[in-house]
Amino acid sequence: MSERPTIVLVHGFWGGAAHWANVIVELDQRGYRSIRAVENPLTSLAEDAERTRKMVDQVNGPVVLVGHSYGGAVITEAGDLPGVTGLVYVAAFAPDAGESPGQLSQEMPPEAIQNLDQDSDGYLWIRQDKFRESFCQDLPENEALVMAVTQKAPLASTFGDTVSAPAWRNKPTWYQVSANDRMIAPDNERRMAQRMSPRRTVELETGHASLASQPVAVADLIEEAAKDATGS
Repeated sequence: MSERPTIVLVHGFWGGAAHWANVIVELDQRGYRSIRAVENPLTSLAEDAERTRKMVDQVNGPVVLVGHSYGGAVITEAGDLPGVTGLVYVAAFAPDAGESPGQLSQEMPPEAIQNLDQDSDGYLWIRQDKFRESFCQDLPENEALVMAVTQKAPLASTFGDTVSAPAWRNKPTWYQVSANDRMIAPDNERRMAQRMSPRRTVELETGHASLASQPVAVADLIEEAAKDATGS
């Protein structure tokens, strides 16, 4: 069998690479030894995409790019590299050319949009007392508290950054919909998934942080993309 691809995980707004912790452990237990997680600055789509490209460029061999939330916009922008064999979207934005996450959210406003606050420096936060109900309502309170306190706020202007040439038009895709998502409207996720014509769409009864609450199902989808890359 061909060598397994490297899996590169890309986080979204209000978190860092450690949001992938449960998925990383699950994939490692399945024998995936080449896993990397990008730490995005969340300062602009261009800078985040460039950080992701640099990570992919360090890999010898095929790469499966996986994006959660805003990370979907990042892999859409950065996923055109030759070594990328597939794109996996986990409750994620998948903008088309000229679209931004902010535009897509305005078209179908998410339930928790009123729980966002912009600070005087231009960073956008989820109110700590509303974090669990907004982002990860199906996680235990202690885990949600840690996420809330350690959240990594994006520059609000990043919401308006548009995709240039969407990689999903030329690469195989997989999409996971979170049916109880309050950060991206579930119907918005379904709409974005449908227009990509993914190899598979999986819908989970979970909130936005499916990578933390449903790591086995998310890893299943990633593994499918990885096996597709090697023809196994």
